Amino acid sequence: MGRRQRNRQRQQQQQQQRRERGGGGDGQGREQAGWEGGYPEIVKENALFERYYRELRIVPEGEWEPFMAALREPLPATLRITGYKSHAKEILHCLKNKYFKELQDLVVDGQKIEVPQTLKWYPEELAWHTNLSRKILRKSPQLEKFHQFLVSETECGNISRQEAVSMIPPLLLNVNPHHKILDMCAAPGSKTAQLIEMLHADMNVPFPEGFVIANDVDNKRCYLLVHQAKRLNSPCIMVVNHDASSIPTLQIDNNGRKEVLFYDRILCDVPCSGDGTMRKNIDVWKKWTTQNSLQLHGLQLRIATRGVEQLAEGGRMVYSTCSLNPVENEAVIASLLEKSEGALELADVSSELPGLKWMPGITQWKVMLKDGQWFEAWKDVPSNRQTQIRPTMFPIKDEEKLKVMNLERCIRILPHHQNTGGFFVAVLIKKSPMPWNKRQSKLQRKLSQRTGEISVSAAAAEDGSVEIIKEPPDAEDEDTKETQHLLNAESEQSKKDGVCGPPPCKKMKLFGFKEDPFVFLSEDDPLFPPIEKFYALDPSFPKMNLLTRTQEGKKRQLYMVSKELRNVLLNNSERMKVINTGIKVWSRNSDGEQFGCAFRLAQEGIYTLYPFINARIINVCIEDVKVLLTQENPFLSKFSSETHKRVKDLAMGSIVLKYEPDPSKPDTLQCPIVLCGWHGKTSLRAFVPKNERLHYLRMMGVEVFKAKRKEENFESKTEEGDQDIYTVHEKTGVALPRWGVSANEIVQLKWEVDYSQQ
Repeated sequence: MGRRQRNRQRQQQQQQQRRERGGGGDGQGREQAGWEGGYPEIVKENALFERYYRELRIVPEGEWEPFMAALREPLPATLRITGYKSHAKEILHCLKNKYFKELQDLVVDGQKIEVPQTLKWYPEELAWHTNLSRKILRKSPQLEKFHQFLVSETECGNISRQEAVSMIPPLLLNVNPHHKILDMCAAPGSKTAQLIEMLHADMNVPFPEGFVIANDVDNKRCYLLVHQAKRLNSPCIMVVNHDASSIPTLQIDNNGRKEVLFYDRILCDVPCSGDGTMRKNIDVWKKWTTQNSLQLHGLQLRIATRGVEQLAEGGRMVYSTCSLNPVENEAVIASLLEKSEGALELADVSSELPGLKWMPGITQWKVMLKDGQWFEAWKDVPSNRQTQIRPTMFPIKDEEKLKVMNLERCIRILPHHQNTGGFFVAVLIKKSPMPWNKRQSKLQRKLSQRTGEISVSAAAAEDGSVEIIKEPPDAEDEDTKETQHLLNAESEQSKKDGVCGPPPCKKMKLFGFKEDPFVFLSEDDPLFPPIEKFYALDPSFPKMNLLTRTQEGKKRQLYMVSKELRNVLLNNSERMKVINTGIKVWSRNSDGEQFGCAFRLAQEGIYTLYPFINARIINVCIEDVKVLLTQENPFLSKFSSETHKRVKDLAMGSIVLKYEPDPSKPDTLQCPIVLCGWHGKTSLRAFVPKNERLHYLRMMGVEVFKAKRKEENFESKTEEGDQDIYTVHEKTGVALPRWGVSANEIVQLKWEVDYSQQ
């Protein structure tokens, strides 16, 4: 016995002796020491919160008590079915006719379970809410099947568990597949996922013209964002890591000419105090003060300003917070509208989400310090408080200006109206370039015409990101000095107005993990011709969009992005820090060359790749799909005679397995399925992740919950040593039946399983 083991044994004996004496190896000792066990329950009261919002009158008269009562109730669970996938209708049908029916008249811990209800304002019944808490879902045996379904489908990307009000901003962006979209503060990624779904509204188009650039300032949260986006398997998403208030201006190549990238749609869901989330984040009750809003206002205004600078003319930006505070909401919008001098307008979206109950934005409010002191106007703020409170926090006093702004077009969601969290949304339309960008552009043009001292890009100037390159002047005259003086004065005036001008031209700072490079395949790369020949790829296949994550050594994975994202990547490698982009389409097989191709198909990219593949496609029936998904490495004899004939003369290697629904059999699965597979000498198998297997089986009506229980029982039996019936492959752990199989077939099958796992 080693020294560590002896010490561990001695500690266990001492703990046992203390427990026997009642001295405390467990909760008893803590209770004797005066500990009650657990955390004290948070009291859902905050006098300052009530005083502040009563005074602002954001809640209609007579509704204060229901408003506060709703805030003290737990937030209902909500889920959203991924709208762009072809089998969304099948999932909805499965939910309504199977799982929701099983919840009827169910009582758990004395609480009657309400059947989930659809969110009336969300299109096509794709969003639902229920009174089931996460604790009940996880702990209750009666709900285990439903919980397993939710977890599995969420991992596949078919369902997102997302708060109801957070679904609103992407809907109001009114996205089309050709739009270039920027999500400025994207993590954790539920709204980004909605945007990706909207890009892929037409599943027959593998590469939409548009794309989503999802940004977050927190490097670690960017990887959470990657996880969310990866579930949707899109080649049109890029995750970047920047401060949203100074996110760099990107360039794209347009027929050999460099142009500034302007976005058609921008989602600006800014960091906020979060007092609309009290129902799920109960710490807010204890920590809430007005100081949080005062500290965040400046950052929110800078992010929103940077957003509208990068918005294309005619484009739409949605500004949103999960706060009810006008300092974070109407004050930011009013300040932005005032500085825009007519370049921006608030859109009227009152009819865009029928069924949604909301309150219009307010035009008058006051500012309060955390000590309870009120201020109605900037002139009332003493000089020692002017670092905490800024002029942009107060409402506009000019009645004419206020009327033109139409602040009542803002949307405020109150928790008690539809049993949701609190939320604020404003939709801005850009009618012309921002005035400070226009003035800078005009002065720069004037300067460049009069002297060769400074050369600038006018397009970049209009965007607000001017890089000044000094050249030796030929001569210096009074006009040049005067123009330069005007330029400097304009810049100083912008600072005084509180307008966020162009980000400084300095070297980009990198934080967090160092990412592998994104290397596109060259046109003459010898890697591609064998792949092209093996899968008989269509001439229209965009091979220039293939990339790897390594510059040296063997390329093990091949990824694919859309043509537009390739353009962005190639022209901005030094301007931005890219965390992730592309979808995996091929993986290297170490011994694949002997079958004619070193790369096998990857399931996550198969729906993007399938339209370009003209060879190695096997059409299978519904029964064959069930065999493929329920058996690890089934023999060819297990499949239908039609499938057996199609496979018979096909060379071994990676294949595509395609199921087409039969309209004459409405009771069967009515959405197409495309699977990656491997054709061995005597078997056929599918390379599909576990949760995706379970998803397809559910859609076909197979009871996977019971199947899982049988699988666990089977595994326990094999572990007990029931070797007379099964032999377990030593590397893969696959149980292989002994009976009816010759020794040679077992050896051959073992080799194929081992090979296909490489």
